[in-house]
Formats: sequence, structure tokens, C-alpha cells
Amino acid sequence: MNIRGCLVHLEVYQMGSTSLENFTAADVTDQSGKTFFITGANTGIGFEAAKVLAERGARVLLGCRSTARAEAAVEEIRAANPAADLDTIELDLGDLALVRAAAQTVAAEPRLDGLLNNAGVMRTPYGLTKDGFETQFGINHLGHFALTGLLLPTLEQTPGSRIVITSSVGHRRGQILFADINAAQRYNPMERYYMSKLANLLFMYELDRRLRAKGSNTIALGVHPGVSNTDLGRHMSPVFHILLAPLMFLLSSPPEGAWSTLLGATAPGVEGGQYFGPGNRLEWRGPAKQVDSTDLSKDPALAQRLWDISVELSGVDPGLGPAS
Repeated sequence: MNIRGCLVHLEVYQMGSTSLENFTAADVTDQSGKTFFITGANTGIGFEAAKVLAERGARVLLGCRSTARAEAAVEEIRAANPAADLDTIELDLGDLALVRAAAQTVAAEPRLDGLLNNAGVMRTPYGLTKDGFETQFGINHLGHFALTGLLLPTLEQTPGSRIVITSSVGHRRGQILFADINAAQRYNPMERYYMSKLANLLFMYELDRRLRAKGSNTIALGVHPGVSNTDLGRHMSPVFHILLAPLMFLLSSPPEGAWSTLLGATAPGVEGGQYFGPGNRLEWRGPAKQVDSTDLSKDPALAQRLWDISVELSGVDPGLGPAS
């Protein structure tokens, strides 16, 4: 490469590096012509991501369990942006039949540039999904595993498409309890939340490895919003909220919490297998950048085992062979 070429290459690298280290909604470029499907898009991080993507010209599909709430979200976005290209998709990640129905509807789109697996629940009382899985593992991981597998053919038909999987700082305390996968023997709500968030990252890394091995032009990457002031914590005890009140200034707002999701979905130069979150020391808030996850979350043997049991439980095989 000649000197001029080297300088151009260096400039592009530096621009990409800067944008990937201090990313906010202001860094989201024009997204006209692209289509994104966001799960849990009627509130919180998903809603804020949908609003920004629509403002930048993308077609945004809002996957929501409640049709009424989905329509209210659409009305709110269109109040500020009447030209927004939005549609709602009924999606209940706790019901695999409805996951399949939603995937079939989305697959009819001419293109799918981004699947943003954003929806989640935290610290729910013990319960089972319609298909008999512990609620947090069933919704946060298995529902998204099935949705991703069903939409993978559509994603792979769109050059440069991305699968963005939302985890949490809580993954650092997670363990996959294979011997009691549905918490029939013992249920600790936070333990199961941490488990589901570790599962999200194990799935992301394994999915990326398999996509790379196939030579796919679709990539998988992970994000987390930090500690954001959304209704995800609605099942936390009143005492917890009282104790947290003096620390609210440390939490990110929902628009700020969406920055890592927007980075993963839109920023030029991202690669499969990268993980993005808030940039302050504790990763609680701030402009998004690339962050790291635990060694356990990157364990290929553990990811392979989770992949196999996820195929068995969900009945959905993404059709990707082992990475090695």
C-alpha cells in the first residue's frame, strides 16, 4: 500500500475507533432503506432504540406482547416523527407458538438488517412459560434463541445484517444450572436472572463462531445497557426501591441505556463477537464502547452444551454446524 493509502486506512481506522468508544444516539447515521425488528420495543431500551432508528429513516418492527401498548408506542414515536415507518408484531417470547407466528410475519419482509433481541424480564416470581420453562430462562434466552433460529434465513439474505443480543452486567454472577434447568428443585429469582443473562452471551459467542465457520455475512454481537432506570425492575421489592432512591443519579436514563444497542445495530466497523456497554468504570452508564465479559461466557464447551439443550427444548435448530 502506498503512503497515501496508508494514511487513508489509518484515518478510517481512527474514525471507527473513536465512534466505537464514545457512542451516543447522535452517532447513529442515516438508516434509510434498512429494516430492524426489536423485541420488547414498546418500553424502555427497546422503545428508545426504535425511536432513534425510525428518526434516522429505518423501517422498524416493534415486537410486543401487548398490542395496545405497541400501538401506543407507535403513536408516541409518530407524534414526533409523522413520517416514521413503523409496524407492530405480536410477540410473546414465553409462547413458542407465538414466536413462530411472529417470525413468519417478519420473514415476509423484503429484508431484515437487524434483529435486536432486547426484551427481558428480571426477578420474576417463580413461574413457567406456556411451554413449561422457568420464566426468566424461557423468555430471556430460549424465546430469543428460537426467534433467532427462525429468522436466520431472512437475515442471511440481507447483506451485512446483524443479530444484537442483550445481556447484562449480571452475567458475571451467572451459572448455567443444567441439572435443574427449570428450577423445579430450587428457585432463587436473581440467580435465575443471572443465569439467563450468562446464557445470552454464551449464545451470542457460539452463534458468532458458527456464522464465521459458515462464512456467513450475518454477524452476532452482544450489548448491555448498564444499570438503567426502566421498568425491568418492577418485580424488585419495595424496600429495594427505597434503598436505591438516593442512588438514582448513578443510573442511566432509558435513552442513554439504548446507546450500546444502537452502536451494535448501526455503527460502521463493528465485528461479530464484540460486546458493547456503557463506558464508565463500572459500566453503569455513559457513552457506549466495547467492553469485556467473563471467561465463563466465552467457554466454547459450555456454549456447545447450552446450544444443544436449547435446540432440544425449543424445537428450533438454527441449522448451523459446530464451529470446529
